[in-house]
Amino acid sequence: MQIGIIKERKNPPDKRVPFSPEVCKKIQEKYPVTFKVESSDIRCFTDDEYRNVGIDVVNDVSNCDILMGVKEVPLDFIIPNKPYLFFSHTIKKQAYNQKLLKKLVENGNQMIDYECLVNEKGERILGFGKHAGIVGAYNALLTYGLKNNLFVLKPAHLCINYADLIANIKELVLPPLKIVVTGKGRVGKGVWMLLHDAGLVEVKANEFIQSDSKSAQFTILEISDYYQKNNTFDLQDFYSNSASYSSTLAPYLAQSDIYISAHFWDGKAPELFNQNSIGNKLQVIADITCDIKGSVPTTLRASSINNPIYGVDKKTFSESDFKNANALAIMAVDNLPCELPADASHDFGLALMEFVVPELLKMKDSEVIKRASICKNGALTAKFMYLSDYLKS
Repeated sequence: MQIGIIKERKNPPDKRVPFSPEVCKKIQEKYPVTFKVESSDIRCFTDDEYRNVGIDVVNDVSNCDILMGVKEVPLDFIIPNKPYLFFSHTIKKQAYNQKLLKKLVENGNQMIDYECLVNEKGERILGFGKHAGIVGAYNALLTYGLKNNLFVLKPAHLCINYADLIANIKELVLPPLKIVVTGKGRVGKGVWMLLHDAGLVEVKANEFIQSDSKSAQFTILEISDYYQKNNTFDLQDFYSNSASYSSTLAPYLAQSDIYISAHFWDGKAPELFNQNSIGNKLQVIADITCDIKGSVPTTLRASSINNPIYGVDKKTFSESDFKNANALAIMAVDNLPCELPADASHDFGLALMEFVVPELLKMKDSEVIKRASICKNGALTAKFMYLSDYLKS
């Protein structure tokens, strides 16, 4: 099998790749696979770094069996009838990618979406969530420092790697701030890793509410801590009837200087807070999930790597200067892993090597690949027929 690593052409540029040079080399040694890397002047690994480990760098990957990238492929660069793997951002009927899915269907492409690669239990096999959590937590501290004129952290995208992030934080003397986090999945684990390695103290949820912090501390909440129905919580019922639940996050926000949103939101659960429940102490919200009109009502728009912070007035929830005393500082960058592209790409590639490459080698018989294929041979697959109206809209 010959795998083509395509050049990322979406704007703003994304420096990530599905496979680092080191992982490409490991895969070629382990499996009957060869790589062709499309020459690129933007990715985090140079063409020469691939050549130095024996990977071919070319200008044309159209003869490869499978084409793999990270972000959406611009319409003019889609090669007909080829299987593609990338994040298509179409399964939630995102309006801005309707033309992309239509083009893939018309061109007879098999679209295998990373987001849809799941095991038999429906659990996602891979993703960049860990690094989104790492950078999101780092940016939360960066935002807090700027909001209060206490310190200035070097932006994450100017750091060399994860070790550089941690070294920057450990140079600071953090005040006894308190951070509450929602979400214990991949993103939440990345948040925990950064805060723990940065020296913050983790406390249990009940201790977080009751105690005054003498050092910088954080807590990561279970779903049952911030959603309940009649003072009870049942996970399966929540999955089925999340709209009938109410947020119980307010007591935690009242004790927090920073709130980090790292949870998954399916669109049915109610908002986590409003103007009356946000409390007076809270100053920073780092919304890593960045769902516009989602569970975090202060996320009015996505921010960017170069301009990661905007303000939202606490009383009106309208945009304002984040330095204002009555404003929340909102960090809502929607492509956080791009700030640590080399680390994120290397880990992503290792997961692909372990869980996905073996499935690609038995592509016609792989249930994993079938479950993740949105379209094939000029039509939507059965699992994704719900997108039919989206294609025609």
